[in-house]
Amino acid sequence: MNKSYSIKLNIIVPENLTGKRLDQALAILLPDYSRARMQSWIKTGQVTVDDKILKSNARVHANQKIIINAVMFNEENWEAQDIPLNIVYEDEAVIIINKPVGLVVHPAVGNPDKTLVNALLNHAPELAVLPRAGIIHRLDKDTSGLLIVARSLKAHAKLVAELQERKIKREYEAIVNGVMTAGGTIDMPIGRHSRDRKRMAVTDSGKAAVTNYRIIQKFRFHTYVKVFLQTGRTHQIRVHMAHINYPIVGDQIYGGRLKLPPKISSELMHILQNFKRQALHACRLELVHPITNKTMEWQAPLPNDMQQLLQALVADLRVIKSI
Repeated sequence: MNKSYSIKLNIIVPENLTGKRLDQALAILLPDYSRARMQSWIKTGQVTVDDKILKSNARVHANQKIIINAVMFNEENWEAQDIPLNIVYEDEAVIIINKPVGLVVHPAVGNPDKTLVNALLNHAPELAVLPRAGIIHRLDKDTSGLLIVARSLKAHAKLVAELQERKIKREYEAIVNGVMTAGGTIDMPIGRHSRDRKRMAVTDSGKAAVTNYRIIQKFRFHTYVKVFLQTGRTHQIRVHMAHINYPIVGDQIYGGRLKLPPKISSELMHILQNFKRQALHACRLELVHPITNKTMEWQAPLPNDMQQLLQALVADLRVIKSI
């Protein structure tokens, strides 16, 4: 039998969604819930706008108050599996995971099990009744680093709101192809690629996406950067970096064909040829705890493959300087 639970969400319509249909606005504000589920809530009167029940096609306006009082069912029936987890922190409200490279976050076509969700359900079975097993945001399969999991409905609602209001600070480190001259901001909308629906791209019809970056260290043909997300679009950092012609090393989708720089060391050449995942790591998280209201932060060191790549880049730079 599917488990059920009640959920209550309070949302203030932001200015940028003025004129949107109610169902469209909710799809943007609550990306963790399917549009079909939200349309069902609207149709059955579980959604009110300024205390009125409206139809899905009703237009919303800035500062209107949307209240959702809904009953949800756990319809996924994902299986709990004994998969090791690197838990950085946990309490009754949150779990902070350091996700390794190669671990898919959610079950989907092509990856029906052996995912982070399956591992979490084994560690904390109560997550079965939470949307997406409590996972607040995603990391790509081949991106490593810190990820937030809510452990209760109350924590989930507060953390989702905090993420939407851009109050959760997410920092990444990346190694990109090319030598940057300075840090900067990329403010370009991201949406589905017009021809390849599995890819994302910078497109005028996409959703707003803002990425800030600064230089940590320059090498002869690469740059080690710190990246700060203001928004959280699918593949955002990878798409933005590729768009400004500094694709992330090893990115199999957005990085293009491997081009080895001239006169590099044999060690660096070997590492670059065998680096088959994007050199991107979620290194730091900061949030307001949903229960204690205290600001908390966590950091995760670079995984071994990125450390080895950096060591080879440093060694290559020293060899050239000594000539």
